[in-house]
Amino acid sequence: MGVEDKFSNKAEELGGRAKESLGAAAGDEDLKAEGQADQGSAGLKKGAEKAKDKINEAADKLTGN
Repeated sequence: MGVEDKFSNKAEELGGRAKESLGAAAGDEDLKAEGQADQGSAGLKKGAEKAKDKINEAADKLTGN
């Protein structure tokens, strides 16, 4: 994944935190849950991104790049 994907994932995570906080402050459980879901989604994407980076590093070592 490229830099754009990393920034997009971080923006999704931060947006999720903001939604969760606003939902908690306003007593809106749906907004709070939506924020938590956004954070979870960003976390999964981040994990996949890290795995892909490790695979690419290993492939580079094997090929001598």
